[in-house]
Amino acid sequence: MASRELVVLGTAGQTPTRTRNHNGYLLRWDGTCVLFDPGEGVQRQMVLAGVASPRVERICVTHRHNDHCMGVPGVLNRMALDVPGRSVVLTGPQDAFEHLRLLAVVAAAGVEVTVEGVPERDERVEVADVAGSRLSARRLDHRVPAIGYRLEEPPGRTFRADALAAAGIAGPDVGRLQREGELRGVRLEDVSDPRPGQVFAFVMDTRDHPAVVDLLSGADLAVLECTYADRDAELARTHFHLTARQAGLAAARAGVRTLALAHFSQRYPDAEELGEEARAAVAELGAATRVHVAADLDVVPVPPRRQGGR
Repeated sequence: MASRELVVLGTAGQTPTRTRNHNGYLLRWDGTCVLFDPGEGVQRQMVLAGVASPRVERICVTHRHNDHCMGVPGVLNRMALDVPGRSVVLTGPQDAFEHLRLLAVVAAAGVEVTVEGVPERDERVEVADVAGSRLSARRLDHRVPAIGYRLEEPPGRTFRADALAAAGIAGPDVGRLQREGELRGVRLEDVSDPRPGQVFAFVMDTRDHPAVVDLLSGADLAVLECTYADRDAELARTHFHLTARQAGLAAARAGVRTLALAHFSQRYPDAEELGEEARAAVAELGAATRVHVAADLDVVPVPPRRQGGR
């Protein structure tokens, strides 16, 4: 299996700092890449991270605030430089369609850009197939229409080598059994175990809302904003953002395995303070969610596939 991992290109909320670039999160997933919320300066961050732009086949934007999409023109120009004539899909909420279309026009790059608007609904909306996995989106609660994304691999099965050997099945017959479900009296379930598909979730600017837990449900890796500390909860409510405590509680309730916190306000020079608040919230619910405080240029692997039920 090709590697599945998140490359963090920027973690600043609204305003970049000396150590945090504007937003930018690249997901490597089975030979393709999806770029989420590229803010200003992401093209340079991609160079620093060693990210190859030709691998990016889709750019997903959560909403039209510029710290989440102003990097689009630069990324498109980088793509045109690396592989002239290539194509890319630019996705965002329906509300942001014209904004994204104009960003592509401004780029004036030699890239074929297809802009897609996703309806902002209170249930998951199918967006696309990404390397055999289902990309969906759902409306969040922000000052402008915003959506969060969920990438979900279909469930599969893991073969047991000892069971295959005992049944005398090897080589091409293994694939045939997988396709047909039965071979020479041996059923697929006799020699394999169910394997849940991996799930990645991406949720940026939003207030606390049921959609957050829904999008994060059972995620192996989730990126979640935590703009404010709990002591600034009123600011979070007023500006339609999450606190670190709210992020930790949401991830714990959703059964997230690894939570990557991002989108930090400049008022917190050390984001580890937010990480500690999120970890305390996870512990409060007795959950096993691992909390990672994302930093620019971090690489966060998607946890290995789980065997059996969740």
